[in-house]
Parts: sequence; structure tokens; C-alpha cells
Amino acid sequence: MADDHGGFEHIRDTVDGHPMVNLITYALRYWPRLLVGVTTAVITRFARLVPALIVAATIDRVVLGGADPGLLTDVGLLPTGAIVGEAARLELLRRLVVIAAVAYLIRSVTRFASRYLLQSTAQKVQRDLRNDAYDHLQRLSMDFFVNHQTGAMLSVLNSDINRLEQFLNSEFRQLIRVVATVSGITIILWSYSPKLAAIALLPVPLIGLASAGFLTWIEPRYQSIRETVSRLNSRLENNIAGVDIIKSFDRYEFEHERVATQSEQYHDEQIRALRLRRGFFAALRLMTGIAFVAILFVGGRDIILLGDAGGLSTGSFALFFLYLRRLYSPMRRIGRSANKYQQAKSSAERVFGLLGHAPMIDDPDDPHDPAFIRGDIDFEDVTFGYGDREPVLSDVSLSIEHGETIGLAGETGAGKSTLTRLVPRFYDVDSGSVRVDDVDVREYARQSLRRGIAIVGQSPYLFSGTVAENIAYGDLETLTALRTDGSVPDAVVEAADAAEADRFIQDLPDGYRTEIGERGVKLSGGQRQRLAIARAILNDPAIIILDEATSDVDTETEQHIQASLSRLIADRTALVIAHRLSTIQDADRIVVMDDGEIIEQGSHDDLLATNGAYADLWRVQVDENPATAD
Repeated sequence: MADDHGGFEHIRDTVDGHPMVNLITYALRYWPRLLVGVTTAVITRFARLVPALIVAATIDRVVLGGADPGLLTDVGLLPTGAIVGEAARLELLRRLVVIAAVAYLIRSVTRFASRYLLQSTAQKVQRDLRNDAYDHLQRLSMDFFVNHQTGAMLSVLNSDINRLEQFLNSEFRQLIRVVATVSGITIILWSYSPKLAAIALLPVPLIGLASAGFLTWIEPRYQSIRETVSRLNSRLENNIAGVDIIKSFDRYEFEHERVATQSEQYHDEQIRALRLRRGFFAALRLMTGIAFVAILFVGGRDIILLGDAGGLSTGSFALFFLYLRRLYSPMRRIGRSANKYQQAKSSAERVFGLLGHAPMIDDPDDPHDPAFIRGDIDFEDVTFGYGDREPVLSDVSLSIEHGETIGLAGETGAGKSTLTRLVPRFYDVDSGSVRVDDVDVREYARQSLRRGIAIVGQSPYLFSGTVAENIAYGDLETLTALRTDGSVPDAVVEAADAAEADRFIQDLPDGYRTEIGERGVKLSGGQRQRLAIARAILNDPAIIILDEATSDVDTETEQHIQASLSRLIADRTALVIAHRLSTIQDADRIVVMDDGEIIEQGSHDDLLATNGAYADLWRVQVDENPATAD
């Protein structure tokens, strides 16, 4: 089903399993790195708790000279008994300094190891996800690209996958921080004073419950925000690509209003989510503040009224306040992590929804994979329509022998281009069949079929890069050779010469190494067309599809190209769609289509003699341009 505005509103319906579990599965590919990273991260958190213990021991035993054992004494790092005399105190202080130095050294080493290992794992997951998503996107059927906008796809491949990397990079470490810090502090505080520990830990389950509720409240808002971003990206991408149209029609204000409307919608949704976030975080701070005040009052009162009999020393009381910040800081961070989790989950739904979107057209279980394609084509009672729309083709039957050149004529919308798109199986027929070399195209391995077919469209797409790279794209071996040593292969020059392109290429600033810009914007329409023809020539296909391939060239250039094409398609099957009938008048056979049906076929002379639809089209063009009558 097509998404509204060409976005990805419904793509999450195709997620296989829970999106965040799928994300973790990607990370578990690197489990040895993860295991070491998690272990060193836990050690780092435990090492961060040692300085507070040292401060408590310094107050109680070095400054006050008490005999209070404390945790460091319990584990054998400090001697038992009262510390008497300056020498004994200085010796104890030196021991505490050594313990602190070792703790900081361990913390530094393990912090480096954990951050490097966990962050590099996040980068690897990002790389794998983007590679897999892009590869899967390429293999989706043409209907997917028709129903989804380019900006929305780029949003998934870039911002959504980047968001997942950021989540793994920061929030996974925060989860380790929370678990290790809360566990360590709970054990330590409980060993000093169960009563004060209970007060300190009371907000912990409340924060957990509040965070769970926050996830439920914020989830639909982040889903809406991601879709709004996708639509905004699509609008911006469309406007930037169509800047020449905007300028020529002076539609600055109109497009500004459309962008401003979607920007305002994004702004409003972000503000609503921001209001929810800020309120939630304020509530968390209030809970932790109440616990701080309660400990201050209860602990202080016990020291004043009970003294040593209360079981809480001065250093231990200070220890509670030193740990409170370390305890509540990661707990409050749970709220932010919950916020980041929902953002990441929304992005993960889109990424794994894309990965779970099955192509409408796929290879059969045991595909036909021939060594070469001869070029026979048979359309047998073909009926086809795009989606739920009316059929574009109705019961079309046509047999083409290999090496035959077929011209396709007819008014715009007659179904000519659609008919040719069924040959490389960009779409599947609704009924009937399309056969190549007497094998249904649905039985082929798609890439084996398409390697034998070259297409030159009315508006050929060129990649940002050099002239040579765009021509070499027609043959993988030539392209690889070009990228390996940088020199222009002879095959590229020969293909360009055959397409009447070598002459203008030589006049370019850097010849075959000239950068042509995005979509070939630095070239004229005719130049782009000739490069596309050269690319198809280099492909050396058994079947050539020319869809208005000479529509953007002048008459002289067209004559040169037609002469070259006549030589090149002599032993190949060619389907030539032409608005200018002069382009196909020498075809072996001309097929005339109207409203999705074949109404005439024959040679140019035979069709003129029949005095039917083709003859009418020919006369119209002769009247418009008497030169075509020659």
C-alpha cells in the first residue's frame, strides 16, 4: 500500500519481530567486543565508587582518629583498631592515597577500553545497517519507488540509521552505568545504614515506574515526529531538485509557504514532546530532592541524638551525600534514556520495516540462469495495470524474433513504455505472460535477465562523476578497470564514438575525465542522451530498449545517432519508442498502440498504404515538419 505523501507511515507494519530486539541482534554479531566492553564498563563504574569510600575513611580515621572499620577495612585494605599518633595517621593517609591512585588508574584504563569497544561496535552496527538497508532498497520492486518519495528514503538511510548509532553509542553505556552504579551503591549504603539506604533507594522504583509510563506517553508523538521529518525532507528534496522550475515560474512564495507549513507542523509536534519531557524530568528531580532532604534530617538527627550508638559515623554520613548524586544522576538519566529509546524505536521501526518489506518481484526458488540471452520476445495476452488503477495494457500479444527492430508508435499514454518495462520484469503482468527466448520472465533470475537488456530512456539518468565513469557503468569489467588504474579504457572511447559522443567529449575541459555534476547538469540534453546511448552500447546487450532516446537531440545529431544505432542493432533485438516517426520508419516492423491495445503493425510503407492510425500520425508530423517527408 502506498503511504500518504509518499512517506513511510505504514512501513512499520512490515517489521519482522520487535525493532529494538532486531537492533540488538545486529550488535550481537560483535559479541566478543561487546562482552569485553561491558565488563570494563562495569569495572569503571565500581572504580568510580572508591574515592567516596576513601573520603569517608579519611574523615573517620585520619582526621578524627576513630576505630570505625568501614568497608575498606572490612575488605582488608586498611588496618583495624583506633589510629593513634601523627605517624600512624600519616601512614594511613599514604595508604589511602595509594588506593585512590590505583582506583583512578583502573578507572582510566577501563574507561578507555569500554568507550572504544562500545562506540566502535555502534559504528559497525551503523555501517552494517546502512549497507543492508541500501542493498535491500535496491532490490525492491519498482512499485516501491513509485509509491515512496526520495526524501523519505534518504531520511531512513541517513537520519534514522544515525539515530540508532547514537542510541547504541550513548544510551547502551547509560544502561550499564545505571545497573552497575545503582547495584554498587545499594550494597555499600546498606552495609553502613539500612535505614538511610532504604530512604535513599525509595525513589528508585518510583523513577522506574514513571519512566515506563513516560515511554507509553511519548511513543506516538515520536512516531509522528519521524513521519513529519520524512515529509519535510521529501518536500525540501523536491524543491531543491526542481529549483529551475521554481525560478522560471517565480513560485518562491508558494514553495516557501509549503515548506513553512511543514516546518510549523514539525515545530508544533516537537514543542508538545518537549513539554512532556521537561515536565517528566522536573518530577524526577523533585523525587530525588525529597529523598535528599529526608536523609539530611534523619541522618543528622541520629548523629546529634544517638552519636556513636546510632551506628552512623561522621564519615559515613558524608558518604551518603557523596553517593546520593552518583545514585540519582543515572536514575534521572533513565528519563532521558526513555526519551532516547522512544526516538530510537521510532527510527528502528522505519529501518527494520524497510528491511522487512518484501519485494513484489522476486526470483523463483529455482531460477532460470542462462549463459546468454538470444533475444526472442513474446507477449502473450498481456494485461497489466499499476496497482488498483485501470489496466494500461489489455490482452496484448506480440512476437518478436531475435535481431528484429520493432518501432512502437502511438499517442502519449497508449502503453508503449509500459510494454517495454515488462521485458526486464520491472513489473509483473496481471494476466498473460512475457517470454524471452521462450522462457517466462518470471522464471528467470532477475539479474541474468537484466544483464541481457539495455535501456535508454527519454530522460536518462547520469551519476555525479566523470564522463568516463558514466559510460563505463555499462560494463562492470570496464568500470572496475577504470576505478583501478584511472586510465580511460579503449572500450569507453569506442562506445562514445559509436554513439556520436566522442566529438563533444573531446571538446570538454578535461575530456573523458570531465566532472558532469549531479544528474549531468553540466551537459546539454543531447549530450546526456548520447552518453546514455554509449553506456548502453558498452553493455553489449541482446535486447535494446530505446524510449524516445533521440528526443533531446538536434536533427543533425539524430541522423548521426540513427546511423550508428542501425549498425549496432543489426544483430540485436530492439524495441524503439519514438514520438518522431522518422526515427522508426526504417524499423523491420512498426507496432501502433492505442489505449493499451495493438491496433496496427507492419512496415512503414505498408502502414502508410493502409491509411490507418499510423498514416494519420505520419501526415500530422509531415505537415508540422515537411523535412520528414524526404
